[in-house]
Amino acid sequence: MRYFFHIAYQGQHFSGWQKQPNVKSVQEVIEQTLFKILKTPTPVFGCGRTDAHVHASQFFFHADIEQELNLDLLYILNKALPYNISVFDIIKMEGKPHARFDAVQRRYDYFVHTRKDPFLSNQSSFYQLDNLDFEKMNTVVKLLPQYKDYRAFCTHPDKYEHTICNVMDARLYLNAKRDRFRFHIASNRFLGKMIRITMGKILMVGKSELSIDEFESELINLKATKLSLPAHPTGLYLSKVTYPYLNLEPATEIIPVLQGAEWELL
Repeated sequence: MRYFFHIAYQGQHFSGWQKQPNVKSVQEVIEQTLFKILKTPTPVFGCGRTDAHVHASQFFFHADIEQELNLDLLYILNKALPYNISVFDIIKMEGKPHARFDAVQRRYDYFVHTRKDPFLSNQSSFYQLDNLDFEKMNTVVKLLPQYKDYRAFCTHPDKYEHTICNVMDARLYLNAKRDRFRFHIASNRFLGKMIRITMGKILMVGKSELSIDEFESELINLKATKLSLPAHPTGLYLSKVTYPYLNLEPATEIIPVLQGAEWELL
């Protein structure tokens, strides 16, 4: 029987979701925990591959479990998992739906603060920058849903069959003090480091190191006009995953200091 698991995790102490040799991953920790509980190897398949130190306030994985599940599995699993991984729902599915390939939309939020704050150090990216031009940044953010090919906005584009992404929504939010902002983006798929590279380019626009025309030229001509480094992984959250047959609201809120009522859409 196939089950979907609805979870969230803080990523700062993991080298991403996907299992890799000699590093700690969320997938490996979950598989090891399920083995201890179920006494049998249980591979799990996630809805995406978050980078090292990236968070997920909503994430799904599926697993095939033949034995009858104890009603207390949710409680036992949460007791056994580390503090930075939570399981909210275990959902019995019909047929063989796939947590990764069946997702029709993924939403990410990237938080940045420009004034040093020790309470944000693991939840938001710190860039000590003054006088960012938020109006220019907002202009390029609004360009994103108008284009489909993100070849210039990812690492190793040639490894993909194609670099087309259906970006459905992109917005920039700013707090009242103008020292914290949030970049929100939704798409059917994302390429390697696409969001962090996009955020890096948006910051370059804000610092007047990349013009609006140059930014749009990269979307049109599919080539980078200037070298841009990916933004830090800290501060990036996979915040919602949607399926044709499953559309749950996130069971947790990204910490209130990050998503308070003071945010204003630019």
